Amino acid sequence: MRIGELARRTGVTTRALRYYEEQNLLTAERSASGQRHYAETAIDRIHLIRQLYAAGLSSKTIAELTPCVIDGKATPELLQRLAAERDHLDRHIADLAQTRDKLHSVIDGASSNMQTGAPCPRGASA
Repeated sequence: MRIGELARRTGVTTRALRYYEEQNLLTAERSASGQRHYAETAIDRIHLIRQLYAAGLSSKTIAELTPCVIDGKATPELLQRLAAERDHLDRHIADLAQTRDKLHSVIDGASSNMQTGAPCPRGASA
């Protein structure tokens, strides 16, 4: 498929697809006239790339991690790197959950304040 169709089918701009190529995250065959042509498997690869970006990984890290997913070749080093990225995400998720819980407490205190006029508890924002 050509770049415009891949962009349409994945919801990614053509500019982003070109960037993914520059970062060695995506490859395309070239026609005699220089047009990019992508395999059907590029759709799944784009979805994976977007998920990894959304998780906070850099394009360099994604490029290092995706060969196992793409060609099925794993190494002990790659496995360690994948585990380290997972552990990093776990810590980030825990931090976000703690922040959400604090915000919930602040909302409860503010709601109580609005209903009763009592001051918000000082510990609610800590």
